[in-house]
Order: sequence, then structure tokens, then C-alpha cells
Amino acid sequence: MGCELSKLAPCCWGSQFKSSVLEVPDVDKEEKVEDNGFPAFREFTFEQLKNATSGFAVENIVSEHGEKAPNVVYKGKLENQQRIAVKRFNRNAWPDARQFLEEARSVGQLRNSRLANLLGCCCEGEERLLVAEYMPHETLAKHLFHWDSQPMKWAMRLRVVLHLAQALDYCISKGRALYHDLNAYRILFDEDANPRLSSFGLMKNSRDGKSYSTNLAFTPPEYLRTGRVTPESVIYSFGTLLLDLISGKHIPPSHALDLIRDRNLQMLTDSCLEGEFSDDDGTELVRLASRCLQYEPRERPNPKSLVSALSPLQKEIDVPSHVLMGIPSSAQLSPLSPLGEACCRKDLTAIHEIIENIGYKDDEGVANELSFQMWTDQMQETLNIKKKGDNAFRQKDFRAAIGSYTQFIDVGTMISPTVFARRSLSYLMSEMPQEALSDAMQAQVISPVWHIASYLQSVALAALGMESEAQAALKDGTTLEAKKNSAAP
Repeated sequence: MGCELSKLAPCCWGSQFKSSVLEVPDVDKEEKVEDNGFPAFREFTFEQLKNATSGFAVENIVSEHGEKAPNVVYKGKLENQQRIAVKRFNRNAWPDARQFLEEARSVGQLRNSRLANLLGCCCEGEERLLVAEYMPHETLAKHLFHWDSQPMKWAMRLRVVLHLAQALDYCISKGRALYHDLNAYRILFDEDANPRLSSFGLMKNSRDGKSYSTNLAFTPPEYLRTGRVTPESVIYSFGTLLLDLISGKHIPPSHALDLIRDRNLQMLTDSCLEGEFSDDDGTELVRLASRCLQYEPRERPNPKSLVSALSPLQKEIDVPSHVLMGIPSSAQLSPLSPLGEACCRKDLTAIHEIIENIGYKDDEGVANELSFQMWTDQMQETLNIKKKGDNAFRQKDFRAAIGSYTQFIDVGTMISPTVFARRSLSYLMSEMPQEALSDAMQAQVISPVWHIASYLQSVALAALGMESEAQAALKDGTTLEAKKNSAAP
């Protein structure tokens, strides 16, 4: 493969075209970073998050952050190209703006590699939004219950519960003993396939602290009595997750405890794990689960003791998580296409030749709603401007191409991602990478799954010296191009 890609999250822009040009990174302005290396918690404007998610487009909705309607999570990309997850609350969830801000700022002080950290929030009018690190490799529920290629290995299951116990122990050390509705959908996998606990569950879902809305069979008994979550309730839920990892199924605790009492561990254990672990390991994990599921809250262990018990059980500690999970590393990705290779090499001449040969076929399906008067009075003039730009682009007169394409865009009677892409490349040829990036981003707003827009972003970002972001955009382009080719008849 001609160029190695970094392991960063894929991103897909929404489908709605925005008349305003997206903000692009200011390379002279660095984001505030705390001493621990994590970005500082910040407050976003609603417009920033609207742009980042392309107007909260349906295509950007993700289920992998374990949220249920009416609170929706979107994936997005900030001006500095950082991938984010944006949780948009139902308007009735947080009527008190001050309380929401205080709670978000409190959770936002937590910073740990075991968490999908909260990066910021937005509180404007009736809007309540949280911004967290985006985790690209889905949830524990997906990999445990709905796996495609391989079941989760025993060593990885042990790693998940240790990381989760460490996350809870860290939260307690920072005065956040409560976690609301802990379940397999709240454990996410980052770009390296390491398990992380979603920070969204550290936020109270309403003013009274009531959170659980799950099946009663999995609900802590004291919650059924009082309707409130306690630190001990979280340990009970940890016990149900231990059962999930042992069995590979979402087994009701009462049924699991019956099997344990009858010493019928074979019925409890995931058949996919046969031969992967010793009886002693299985017995120890079952023992821990039983302790977590004690009816009396005071009889359950605390996270620190869980960390102590789980640490000696770890297997294959030198094997990266992505290997245990069977997630390909960047070096194992498919070879790049000719366009991908050209963008990886920053070969602008080769990119120009490919884009010229593609023409405007990728504009098919882009909506251009024009009034009858526009068709009769302005269309021919607009098409002539575009044709003039195309001739200049073909002749490699990129300054002239920029002028004509700018006229075409400013007229505003037609929307064309290809024109933005061509002007983007013309800017690159004219050593104007900031303008090139803006156009490439705009092309992707118009056509969210267009691989060429991502490829051009990669080249522009590289020209701006943002190499890791350039590699991420290159991977986006490769992924989108592969999807397009696999869908072709």
C-alpha cells in the first residue's frame, strides 16, 4: 500500500446544503489543552454544533453511544477537524439552564483515558447539548451480542471489565460516585479499540436523579423500592455486565444466580469461549458477579476492590486491543485507489487529471430547485460562466478557473459539489490551502458521502501542516469510496 493511514474515526457529513460557508481551522489558534493532555471543557455555540453535524442531519445520527429517543446523539466534526459526539436533549429534560450548565461543567472536569470524555456543552434558549469524544468502533453490546466476524475473545472481555472498574474507581475518586443506567451500550471502543465508559451516563437525566428505564429484571432491587440510583446500584449494574461478558447474552440476574447456586456454570458460559479460559478464571468472575448482585447494597464490593480482583486475571496484556477485537490496523487496509494514492502523495497534477476525467457525473442527484424565471432568464448565463471555468480548469489556468467558478457560486441558482471541488483544487494549485479546505468541506456538506470531498480535505489539511487530520480525512475518503464501489451494480 502506497501510504499508511492513521486509525481515526470515520465521519460523514449531513445532506443539507448550507448557504453559509463552514468555518475552517485557524492554524494560528491553538485549542486550550489542560496539563493532563486532554482538551479543556468549553462551551459551544448552537451554530458551531449545527455546523459540525451539518444541521443535525439524519445521516449523522449514531446509536453507538447508547442513547434512546427523544435524546439523540450525532457524530460531527469541529473546525479543527476533531471528531465529536453531540447529544441533543429533549426540550423537557433540562428546563433549568443554570442547573444544566453546572452539571455539565462538573462532569466536564473529569479527564481520564478510561472515559469517553465530555468536551463541552451548549445551552442556548431551550437547547441543551453535550459534546464528547467520538468513539468510532461502536458499543460493547454490538461486539458482544451482535458480532459479525468473530465473538469477543476472553482476554478482551477481561480487559473490558477491568477498564470499566477503573473508570468507576476514577469517577468515585473525583466525587462522581453515581453512574446512571450502566449497561453494555454505555461502553464504547475508541480508535485503538480500547474500551471506554461513556461520559453521558455521568449526567443526571432529570432534576430528581431518576434514570433507570430498563427492563425490571435487570434493575437494582433498591431502585425498584425507592426510585433512586445510589453508588451501590451502579455496582449491581456492573454485576449484570459481568454476566453479559461471561454468557455472551443479556441474562436476567435472577436466572443467572439460580444457575450459579445449582453450580450449572456450563449453562451460564458463552459456548463461543470453549477452551479460552480456565475453570479458576471462570469461577472467579462468577464469584465477583455474585458479590455485585447481592440484594443488600451494603454487601456489594466497591470499584477499588473490583480493580484489585480483576487485575491479576488479565490475559495477553501485551496484545493491542484492536488485535484482540479483530479490527484491522491501518496497515491492513485495502490498497488506495489511484485518486487516493495521488492525494496521499499530494500529487496535484495527477489529482487534476483524475477530476477532469470524472467530469460532473457525481453531481447527479443533487437537488437544484429553480424557479421558472431562473430557468428562462438566468440559466444560460450561469451555464456559460461554468463552461468558462471548466475551460480554464482544463487548460490549467487555475486563477481564471477560480474567478469563473466564484461567479457561478455567487449567482446561487445552481448547487454543484463538483464546482466546489474544482475550485478547491484550483486554490491548492494557487497555494491557497485555507480556501481549498473551505471549498472541500462545502462540497461534502452538499454531498455528504462523496469521497472526493474527503480526499481534497486531506490534501488541503496536509498543506496546512495538519498531518494527523489529513490522514484521518484520507481514511474517510477511502472508506466512502469503498462503500460507493461496493454499492455499484
